Amino acid sequence: MSSYDKSFPVSWEEIHRNSKALAWRLHDISSFKGIIAVTRGGLVPAAIVARELDMRLIDTVCVSSYKEKSRSDVEFLKNKTMAQDGDNWLIVDDLVDTGKTLEAVRSLMPKAHVATIYAKPMGRGQVETFITEVSQDTWIFFPWDMALQYVEPYRGNE
Repeated sequence: MSSYDKSFPVSWEEIHRNSKALAWRLHDISSFKGIIAVTRGGLVPAAIVARELDMRLIDTVCVSSYKEKSRSDVEFLKNKTMAQDGDNWLIVDDLVDTGKTLEAVRSLMPKAHVATIYAKPMGRGQVETFITEVSQDTWIFFPWDMALQYVEPYRGNE
């Protein structure tokens, strides 16, 4: 797997604001039947989008494709959804990186509309709607993957 030269920490406030912006962008596109959240990263954005679009029909597709910062094969832990072929459904995830995960999800629901908060160039073809593009060599640190801890001051290491 390629290395990540840059890091991009994201706060809870940024996720909330960007998820709301995603909902606003999706508002005029369609009256979706419901939302399919891609676990785990898509759960938080999907909840916020569902609230903003006043949607109550939410399901999940459960996928594993990362181990730490390394990509692994896409593994479906749960792939049965109410969406069937995805017609008039919205798939929400936090990020599209290489596109492999969403490509696999799309194979289950080819007619669904796919939306993410963040998109990297290699995966953009798998997403119809996104908020922010980041470079391929950037690792995004989501708030649910981080913990607050003491950091030594820069000048304290002399």
